[in-house]
Amino acid sequence: MTQLTKLFAAAILASSFASAFAAPETYGVEPNHTYANFSYNHMGLSTQISKFSKTSGTVVYDKAAKTGSVDITIDMKSVDTGSNLFNGHIQGADFLDTAAFPTATFKSTKVVFEGDKPASIEGNLTIKGVTKPVTLKVSHFTNMEHPMAKKDAIGANASTLIKRSEFNAGKYAPAVGDDVTITISLEAIKQ
Repeated sequence: MTQLTKLFAAAILASSFASAFAAPETYGVEPNHTYANFSYNHMGLSTQISKFSKTSGTVVYDKAAKTGSVDITIDMKSVDTGSNLFNGHIQGADFLDTAAFPTATFKSTKVVFEGDKPASIEGNLTIKGVTKPVTLKVSHFTNMEHPMAKKDAIGANASTLIKRSEFNAGKYAPAVGDDVTITISLEAIKQ
């Protein structure tokens, strides 16, 4: 084998190894530790914090290429305000209208990295059939072996601010705050 042939073979072998390590990996949302929370000002009296108990979806993450995608579905009927009476009220047509729109979705269009970690996730949020672009700011991200599942896992916290009136859910605004902060606490395990 000539020196040139050996170098060429080594380059092909190296690129094969690099491709193996740079492949995107898919993570399934762990439903027991993934929640979408929302908070808003209630008539100037308090900040109300509620959550949705059922969230599903996938995260695709390629740490070598610093790329990724997020696809999340929230079961809007799983809203938990801390009050059974208000859970029913907020699911009505003036607010979430869960009879007509039982789910909300977030589908990313771009993940922006700073260094080795995602800093923000741009995408489209759909609530009540209305789709708007939003940017989730990532406040925490980790990729490690899950201590109990013994599989590769991702953990993240991210939030965005929306106006509920833009999603046809603005009744009583501005007395009840139009600005709603959505925070997603996510854990996902490699499939």
